[in-house]
Amino acid sequence: MILSCSNISLSFPSVTLFQDLSFHLESRDKAALIGVNGAGKSTLLKIITGEIAPDGGTVTIGHDVSVGYLAQYQDAEGDETIYEAVRKAKQPVFDMEARLRQLEYEMKNTSGEEQAEKMNEYTTLTHTFELNNGYACESEIHGVLNGLGFHEEDYDRKLSSLSGGQKTRIVLGRLLLTRPDLLILDEPTNHLDMDSVSWLETFLTNYSGAVLVVSHDRYFLNRFVTRVMEIENGKLLDYPGNYVEFSRKKAELRRAMYHAWEKQQAEIRHQEDVIARLKQFNREKSIRRAESREKALEKTVRLEKPRELNNDMHLRFTPQTESGKDVLTIRNLSKAFPGQPLFTGQDIEIKRGERVAVIGKNGTGKTTLLKIINHLIPADQGTVTLGAKVKIGYYDQEQQLLNDENTVFGEISDARPKMTNTEIRSLLAAFLFTGDDVFKKIGDLSGGERGRVSLAKLMLSNANFLILDEPTNHLDIDSREILEDALVNYTGTVLFVSHDRYFINQTATRILELTGQHFVNYIGNYDYYLEKKEEQSLSASDTGAAAFSGRRTAFGGSSHAAAGSSAEPTSGKSDSSPAPTGGSAGWQAQKEEAARKRKLENSLKKTEQKIAELENRNKEIDEEFLKPETGTDVAKCSALSKEQTENKERLEQLYEEWETLSEQVE
Repeated sequence: MILSCSNISLSFPSVTLFQDLSFHLESRDKAALIGVNGAGKSTLLKIITGEIAPDGGTVTIGHDVSVGYLAQYQDAEGDETIYEAVRKAKQPVFDMEARLRQLEYEMKNTSGEEQAEKMNEYTTLTHTFELNNGYACESEIHGVLNGLGFHEEDYDRKLSSLSGGQKTRIVLGRLLLTRPDLLILDEPTNHLDMDSVSWLETFLTNYSGAVLVVSHDRYFLNRFVTRVMEIENGKLLDYPGNYVEFSRKKAELRRAMYHAWEKQQAEIRHQEDVIARLKQFNREKSIRRAESREKALEKTVRLEKPRELNNDMHLRFTPQTESGKDVLTIRNLSKAFPGQPLFTGQDIEIKRGERVAVIGKNGTGKTTLLKIINHLIPADQGTVTLGAKVKIGYYDQEQQLLNDENTVFGEISDARPKMTNTEIRSLLAAFLFTGDDVFKKIGDLSGGERGRVSLAKLMLSNANFLILDEPTNHLDIDSREILEDALVNYTGTVLFVSHDRYFINQTATRILELTGQHFVNYIGNYDYYLEKKEEQSLSASDTGAAAFSGRRTAFGGSSHAAAGSSAEPTSGKSDSSPAPTGGSAGWQAQKEEAARKRKLENSLKKTEQKIAELENRNKEIDEEFLKPETGTDVAKCSALSKEQTENKERLEQLYEEWETLSEQVE
């Protein structure tokens, strides 16, 4: 047992957050904690880490269990550089290395019993050093920093020069390197770009300890969690599986709960009708029977009505007029800031009805593109032309288009002066602003509340071309799903920037990736984009694979037929996609078989790459052993020998995999 929370309760004067909430984590559990904004997710993490005391219940952490906690808002202080700050996480390992070097020196200058003692200490410490991955410590630090989006030229930057998001990434990197038994992460993806989030998913998937994470990033949760725990109405429900499995099981459970509630309500109404009728009889015997039924009804444990999916916020975008077919035409567009070129000579076209997602690393110019289209900043060169009858509705991720001095009510009233007070209140209620909430100042609102005001104004715009900059920021999962549904059913055109891959996957019909100062076009959603990127990666590695295929017979098996197929003339159609024959059922079977074959071929290529990498590495180790300086370094020889043995064992497995895959492909 890593962690146990038993009967946790916590109340504030106006709300009860938790009531007898219980769960436990085992080693290697990967658990997500989700719920609507305000459900108490971050508060529960603070109870677990001891920052907040609950009103009741107990938190038990296993014996000798180390805990690492990343709060949602973290700061890294000090005069250190990025590299110095992160390297601290591995200080005990570096101290061991320094002691080993000292012992090596001392053993040369001692003899007898004293030397034997030092050799014993050296042997024990070497074993501990290896268990802590000491020989790869520097590589591990570089890997984490690079994975979190820091390049080597950033390593010497002082912490004091970093943004809040960058400091949070530093704290996260330091935490990951300490490798505690339990990692507790509160919105770890908030300040990461897509590449860094993808790296973190892989890191956490392979993490040897337990992970408890709070996140609204459904794609992130889908990739590595094995449990989803949802806080709803002060209680916690635990679902095995990833986010997609959770969604399915929750929908099934909610339907069952709603059916049970409806059934009980019908029974209650029936009993009430019977009681009323018995009383109407006005006979002593009938009245006694009515009273008996009333007592039984009072003892009935009433089921709570389940909250219906997506019934809180109501969002529908309706264009006032239809635009022309050509919505946006960009020609030869270029933009740069001092010392930072963004994009050069780019052409973009967007047609009516498309939903286009712009993706790319942080700082590449995605938001800048949207601002140029909205005439908020000028382009260096090029033209931006809107089509006939195009009316833009713009959602700014920083909500700078909101007036901080306005009330929520006043912001809507200014946008639509002809709306009555009742109409404005009804609209705001649909966006969860009720009662005195409508008189809050914009400047006093949370990020999520400001986002909801911006969405309300956008809905009123009647625009036929929505331009959205990170529209899901600060929205909880339910609200994101409402926005997805609204955009999928929108009859106009959408251009948006987002890091939310699940949101992109659900809404986008086309993706523009901004990379290397160019926009690369992908006709499809995010899953399609990933598929094409993988194909490109495999294609780029074909040269190395081809070199490997010429010597595959060294470990058995025949040459893979596809290795030389690129030399054959083609008609432009893939051999793995034969023409339809035998009706729709036969065509479907052929498609499935072609997909299966492509998957096998991709697996074969990946296996070949891994084999080539390990064989090359073992050659490098052999060459390293021949160096005179290596022969006198006992620790290095031991590490190289261990690595080579592990490589050979892994190669034996890969050879068997290759043979099996080859047979399946044939």
